[in-house]
Amino acid sequence: MRLRKIKNAQERLQINDNKFYIADAIELKGKWKELFGNNNPIHIEIGCGKGQFISTLAKLNPGINYIAIEKYDSVLLRTLEKVIESDLENLRLINIDALELSNYFDSKEVNTIYLNFSDPWPKNHHAKRRLTSPLFLEQYKKVLDDNGVLIQKTDNRHLFEYSLESFSQNGWYLSNIYLDLHKEEVFNITTEYEDKWSQKGPIYKLEARLYKEGK
Repeated sequence: MRLRKIKNAQERLQINDNKFYIADAIELKGKWKELFGNNNPIHIEIGCGKGQFISTLAKLNPGINYIAIEKYDSVLLRTLEKVIESDLENLRLINIDALELSNYFDSKEVNTIYLNFSDPWPKNHHAKRRLTSPLFLEQYKKVLDDNGVLIQKTDNRHLFEYSLESFSQNGWYLSNIYLDLHKEEVFNITTEYEDKWSQKGPIYKLEARLYKEGK
């Protein structure tokens, strides 16, 4: 979900550097648990919207370290405002492109990746920009640990079908596939986008894990 450009968003983020927002996140590659001061697993959300999903997770799970990743500084600023209000010590925010993920996280440093309602990039010639394209999947492979999982939710059937194929063809196996999530009796934390649009049609969800040798 993209928001209208906010004037001086980057400067406003910088004011909060080293508290919840981390400007020089590249220096923390392999050292994220040192930043949090514990050995808890690290979960990241790529494309955090206004922050409802990951902020709720952080409140419910103090034994997990969360990192919200957002490419657009105006969007990230809205998440920061929510995090400051809640004073979530187990949540940090970084302003990067997901294609650079392995520059910011070491091998096996991440346990879970969330992709919630990512831009579907519907035109075929934009397929490589989808967050489940092989280009991005290679980045996820580099940072997930041996038991790592990627969890995707979307309301776009075309993107979901594309994702199923992309994961299957690139060394991932799928589980917990839902074709209409909100009709299932499963625990689900929603995003702002999901709250607004879920009545318009089904929400799709999947979990993907990497194949291991001998599996």
